Formats: sequence, C-alpha cells, structure tokens
Amino acid sequence: MVRGIPALRIVPMVLSRKLLPLLIAWLALAGASSRAIAAEFYTEDLRIPMAEAGPQGLEAFLVRPAGAKRYPLALLSHGSPRSFDDRATMSAHKYYGIALEYARRGFAALIVMRRGYGTSPGGRVDSVGGCANAAYLPAAAVAVADLRAAIDAMGRRADVTTSGMIAAGHSAGGLATVALTAQAPSGLVAAISFAGGRGSRDHDEVCNPDGLVQAFASFGKTSRVPMLWVYASNDSYFGPDLARRLHDGFRAGGGAAKFIAAPPYGDDGHYLYSVVGRPRWTPYLDAFLRERGLGHDILSPPDPLPPPGQLDEAARAEFARYLASAMPHKAFAVSPNGGYGWRSGRATADDAQSDSLGACMKWSPTCTLYAVDDRLAGAQRTSTDQSARAR
Repeated sequence: MVRGIPALRIVPMVLSRKLLPLLIAWLALAGASSRAIAAEFYTEDLRIPMAEAGPQGLEAFLVRPAGAKRYPLALLSHGSPRSFDDRATMSAHKYYGIALEYARRGFAALIVMRRGYGTSPGGRVDSVGGCANAAYLPAAAVAVADLRAAIDAMGRRADVTTSGMIAAGHSAGGLATVALTAQAPSGLVAAISFAGGRGSRDHDEVCNPDGLVQAFASFGKTSRVPMLWVYASNDSYFGPDLARRLHDGFRAGGGAAKFIAAPPYGDDGHYLYSVVGRPRWTPYLDAFLRERGLGHDILSPPDPLPPPGQLDEAARAEFARYLASAMPHKAFAVSPNGGYGWRSGRATADDAQSDSLGACMKWSPTCTLYAVDDRLAGAQRTSTDQSARAR
C-alpha cells in the first residue's frame, strides 16, 4: 500500500488531535486579517560565543522579517523543566512558533538556550541548590550573563539592532528577564514576563517561596525598565497568591511592572504562553507594545502551501498537519502515485529532507521532496551552512 494511512502511522505527531484544529483555525484567521501584510521571514541557526560556554557556545535560533534592514532585537528566554534530565531534550527550534509572533511585529526574535539547556554546555551551572534553602539570585546571575552574551553577539550583526530592543521570557525565563532589567543593558526599552518564577517542583509547591519573593524584591530595587507580567489564574507552577507576592515585592523596591491576572487557560495556565495559546496572549503583548510606542503592523504568518495534487483526502489532512507543525526543521516528501512521508523538529534542513525521503520511500521508491520548512522544495536552500527563508 503506497498512499494514505500507512505513511501516517510513521509520522511523529507534533500536536495533539484535540489542539491541531484550533491551531489551523488560528492560522486561517491570521492569514485573512485585514491588518495583515504579506511578508517573508528569515531564519538562522546560530551559536552564541561565550567564554564560559566553551568553544561550542550557546545554541540559538533567529527569526526576523526578510527585509534588508536592521530590526530591533526581541530576546526570548525559555523556562526550566522540573526534571533536570528533560533539559537535554529542549531546543531553540521548539520556540519557533512563539518567535514568529515577535518577528511578525517587526522584531528580530532570538531564542537563546542558556547554559545547561538543549545543546548549550553548562550542566547544572544555574542550580538553585537544595529546595528548602533554594538560592535564586546566583542562578539568576548565570542566566543574565547568558542573555548579555546573546545581546553582545546580536549587536555586532548588520541585520539586528539592540537599540529599542525588548526582552520576553516564560517561567524561569521570565525570572531571567526580570533579572536582566535589574542590570539593564543599553537599548532595552521594555520587557515581558509570562508566568515568571523558578523552583516549582510539583503542582502548587515551590521551593523556598519566601526566598523567591525576596529575589524579585531585590530586582525591583534597580529595575526601571517598563514591564508586563502575565499570570493565568490556574497556573500550577506559580499560583495567584504567590504571583501577587512576587509582584508586590518587585514594586515595593521601585520596579515598574503592569500585572495581568489572566483568566484560566486549559488544564494548566502555566502554558498560556505557547503556540496554541497565541490568540490569548498576543493581545496582551500588542496592548503593551502600543502603550510603549513599539507597535508595528502585524505581518501575516508564512503563507500556507498548496497540497501536492496527487494526494488523496486522508493524505491532504496529513499535509495540513505538516503545515501546522511549528517546529523547524521539517520536510514533506511525496511520490507520483500519492505516497508520502514527513518529519519535523530536525537539527538541520538537510536532516529533515533525508528523514522525510526515507519515510516516504518505505512505501514508494520514487519519492521526491515537495516542501522544506515553509517553502516549496524547489525554492529552498539545502545547505546547512546557509539560512532558511520561510514564506
């Protein structure tokens, strides 16, 4: 059997069946928006030089509009999983869908994996120590050093400017972003923290919560960058009471942060700031940017590609799943008689191409590449040393 279900079974599911229709619907609405302006986006895999990270440097991924100009930096910071072993499975590519939202608003969005996460070396360098006496300030200092290394690297590029830059982070990345504002680099004009905090080891259980409040109060003493803080009321990591204590402590020291208590989101509001949650958190982002005079016309998402003509109805549904996958690098291969295979979340575009061809060729010996990332294969650069463009 060449077409349809057999190929479907070998494809890794990036999104749940329950959430996929929501994402596809959102993409359709965003593409049809009267405010949307058709545009291309440029992406690039990077290693951020940093002496403490050794010769390998820090893993990073850049997404920006494809125009020939300097775009202000949006520095994006990730969270920290409860299990240390899960850090190795993290990657900058997994945040592509979120980074795209900042690129759509005219920023050069950089996702940087801090030391000890993804392929960035560092081990437990940002450990907070034992739970009862968790020390958040030393861990935050490590994170800030990594973010500053990324800012320095971006400041040397011809397509990015750190003048008028913003920073945004989620969970532990939110704490890192708040800490960055306490030692604000030149050019940082605004920052956003989604569910910011550290030390959650189980639902509604945070290590040394008083110490966490004290850390935020310490940041507030020197932070003067306008900030937006967003916490959903059903956040299982940092619940409403603790979130308010963090905000009160920060503001008591003089920090400027607008607090939004967002309505419950899904089963756990900690994941409001996600690809699927974009319709819920982007309005908060847009309002904050407009208040700061940083609003831009919202560019359209990458244009959806037409499905290969030889696909049947079931295979077309699978191609829609490929389009909705928000994890580069990805590729879709197809045979003349309707067989197909695809893979996403690969380290390079070349890996995605070879893996998708291998998947397709299990069902047909005559497969060719149809799409790579968000472009038709014929228009896609294949060298891993070159940057990918997505339309």
